[in-house]
Amino acid sequence: MEKKQRVVVGLSGGVDSAVTAHLLKQQGHEVIGIFMKNWEDDDDSEYCSSNIDFIDAASVADVLGIEIEHVNFAADYKDRVFAEFLREYQAGRTPNPDVLCNAEIKFKAFLDHAMRLGAEKIATGHYARARFNEATGKHELLKGLDPSKDQSYFLHRLNQAQLSKTLFPVGELHKTEVRRIADEIGLPNAKKKDSTGICFIGERPFREFLNRYISKAPGPIKDARGRTIGEHQGLSFYTLGQRQGLGIGGVKEKGAQRGSGDHSPWFVARKDVEKNTLWVVQGHDHPWLLTHSLEADDTSWVAGAAPFAGEYAAKSRYRQADAECALADGANGRIRLDFPDAQWAVTPGQSAVLYDGEVCLGGGVISQAG
Repeated sequence: MEKKQRVVVGLSGGVDSAVTAHLLKQQGHEVIGIFMKNWEDDDDSEYCSSNIDFIDAASVADVLGIEIEHVNFAADYKDRVFAEFLREYQAGRTPNPDVLCNAEIKFKAFLDHAMRLGAEKIATGHYARARFNEATGKHELLKGLDPSKDQSYFLHRLNQAQLSKTLFPVGELHKTEVRRIADEIGLPNAKKKDSTGICFIGERPFREFLNRYISKAPGPIKDARGRTIGEHQGLSFYTLGQRQGLGIGGVKEKGAQRGSGDHSPWFVARKDVEKNTLWVVQGHDHPWLLTHSLEADDTSWVAGAAPFAGEYAAKSRYRQADAECALADGANGRIRLDFPDAQWAVTPGQSAVLYDGEVCLGGGVISQAG
């Protein structure tokens, strides 16, 4: 049993962070809740749930009998996360802002704020686990016990100092158990739906949102044979592997047999930023969508140094089963991963995250596939 500590919990208004605060209080810790406001460009929008979330977080704090403080990190967020997010989109890549938000806001700005409040630890409602490995003298980041909810992918940029100060109580539980606890103790948000979508965009239509920040630059959509078959709205609005919203559903060869491959759905396969061309292919398993290797840079390792070359498992996107891979070299902030089984729609800008069993080692930002 850990000694009683002052723990600052990030209360989002959701059920996971609410149960996190409850479990810590039950363990006898002094718990303080913090609600982080990270976005304020359109608070009055129908999609911005920040105000509702704060009311939910405050009512959770009330039921649990803990203090809650409302902290505005919107300026930090805009500088450290959103600016980078836009830069990546303008370069034709597809960034993962949740990874950046964890590295720059939740485990930097929030952690610093909590330490100023005299906290010994912070806690979040992430489905992951942290443990100290006596043999290596290092803190490790582990997958959450609920495989369908594991969020270690989004946390892979955490370092030793951050992990040493962080608790993930719900990482030891399955989601069904978290909901049961919330229900049992009468939390007002026990049945609240999980939030989806990018942290600051919420449920709003993505293209409409990006339109405000990135100018449209329409250009040709070409197929694998080089034929122009449509017009795209701007490369930033498309991601590799995308199938919906291409506006080319009816294109097929003259005289094509019904049921032939010519009726297969179209997928985004390549983005040529220099020529402002979107390349699309037909069929989920088209060779252009499959790759056996990737390179990533801007690497970050939980242990503080790159793992040795060897056999590991990796995810090149969230919600993907671990894929066996070989790490060639992790030095100089770059890695190359080789996969025996072809990986689908490996996307520059997304994170490639390396695992050794249930231990998340860290990873980098995919720079190129193949």
